Amino acid sequence: MSISEASAGNSTEPENHRQDVQETSRKPDESSADEDEYPPKSRVLVTIFAMMLTSFCGALDRTILATAVPVITNHFNSLGDVGWYASAYLLTMAPLMLIMGRIYTFYNPKWVYMSSIGIFELGSLVCGVAPNSTALIIGRAIAGMGSAGIMSGAIVIVVYLVPLQKRPAYTGMFGSVFALASVAGPLLGGVFTDKVSWRWCFYINLPLGGVTLAILALTLKVRNNSTKAPLKEQIHQLDPLGTLFILPAIICLVLALQWGGTTYSWSNARIIVLLILFGILSCIFIYIQHWRKELATIPPRLMRHRAVVAGACYSFFSGAQMMSLVYFLPIWFQAIKGASAVHSGIMNIPAVLAIAVASMISGFSTRKFGYFTQFMYVSCIMATVGAGLISTFTTSTTHPKWIGYQVLWGLGLGFGMQQPSVAAQTVLSRKDVSTGVSIMFFMQTLGGAIFVSVSNNVFDNKLSTGLKGVPGINADLVTHTGATDLRHVVAPEYLDSVLVIYNQALRSAFYVCTALTAMTIVGCVFMPWISLKKAAEKEKAEAKAAKEAKKIVDADADGNPGEHSHRVESEKNTAEV
Repeated sequence: MSISEASAGNSTEPENHRQDVQETSRKPDESSADEDEYPPKSRVLVTIFAMMLTSFCGALDRTILATAVPVITNHFNSLGDVGWYASAYLLTMAPLMLIMGRIYTFYNPKWVYMSSIGIFELGSLVCGVAPNSTALIIGRAIAGMGSAGIMSGAIVIVVYLVPLQKRPAYTGMFGSVFALASVAGPLLGGVFTDKVSWRWCFYINLPLGGVTLAILALTLKVRNNSTKAPLKEQIHQLDPLGTLFILPAIICLVLALQWGGTTYSWSNARIIVLLILFGILSCIFIYIQHWRKELATIPPRLMRHRAVVAGACYSFFSGAQMMSLVYFLPIWFQAIKGASAVHSGIMNIPAVLAIAVASMISGFSTRKFGYFTQFMYVSCIMATVGAGLISTFTTSTTHPKWIGYQVLWGLGLGFGMQQPSVAAQTVLSRKDVSTGVSIMFFMQTLGGAIFVSVSNNVFDNKLSTGLKGVPGINADLVTHTGATDLRHVVAPEYLDSVLVIYNQALRSAFYVCTALTAMTIVGCVFMPWISLKKAAEKEKAEAKAAKEAKKIVDADADGNPGEHSHRVESEKNTAEV
């Protein structure tokens, strides 16, 4: 062997040794960097707990008035305002959801979230002390504005608290809280109304929100996203032109759905005009989004992600079937089983527990296995079978059946309801997650708003048609009577016949829910199988690259070209030699 070869061989070993040393020394640095990027676990858990309290209040407010409305209308003598108590909340929450995604992108999530809580608390306070029906409606509208930022804001903040692989577990917790509050709302509303006062349906939010604000102020630290651009440019970034069209579009749709078939017939000119305006304004909004590109409320490139489109589709049908069944199951218990408003809420507990348990299981399992798409398929199958079994309810359905069917449906719903948000977090960059999550929540809310109205009209038409065939029954009186008072307005000799017809009408609504549940398969089929582990590695690499780029920029700004610049200069000199 020549001297040169020996020299080369000897030089290789030290070089390899140096590389091993560098790799060994780099790993602790990288792990410590990862630890520095996210807060300690103890602080994360306290922050998550605080946000879960607020999420519970926001979801609770959507359904808690279901059992309190009769008492409120008696107190204010405001039967004509019943529809507005729910509409006012939805009217401000739904259109602002998409806009909040944009706001979370450009401003510090901590302060945006806390501001949303403050607005929600203000609305709750106005409702609680309302001296008349008008003040209550205004308070509901204010609370809806705050709720728009609460629903998606919690998921956005989780992105800054834990790495991608751990997020599904926490997202599952929020799913459990959302489902628990949505289904438990009528129960708590009934308890407050019967035992204390209907005003406590709103007062309950004040201490919980206050505790949350105090905890977040002390524990939550989020990287400042605030834009330093002039005010005019900041407004331009929030897509005011798109907002100008999407706000009235959603308002027109919500009003049409709330009034159609109740205040006015569906053939009424007001309803037709509202639906036409919704279509026209929505088309203009879509064109504006395509034209403004990166400055749009929903940048078109986000919709090129198959996972985002599939998740939005899944969220739409999942929200539609969930809110429809949450609405009609208590009616079945009250009308067919003769349960009180409070007792019907207790009879819904099997579904509540099943949803909560399944959401937790799917969240932790997604973290362990690294994939989430399989839970969407499980959800679709189980929830469809459960909803189908619920649609077989009769006047003589026994306890084991209505408990078991609810559990099956609840498990199915819980396994899948948070997966679209996980998909958005997985495929989108951190700055786009807020918009992606807002899209999912918006579609979920939109689906619920549309199909609760559709299911209600199917129920009303079936009930009215069936009652016309029963002699001695005032069909209008029965259809306008609450489910709990049904036995008070129907003579005993006709009660069995009316209950059979009422049950058939409810089953027709359950058929709609079953079809909607089955339609979630569309989102499942188009959802790609994405590895959270690979996505987490990619996110980590992007974060590291961004950090290195920031160091170079900071060094150049200080007049020090930095290590990278020295290396480039050295390589340039070597090349010249």
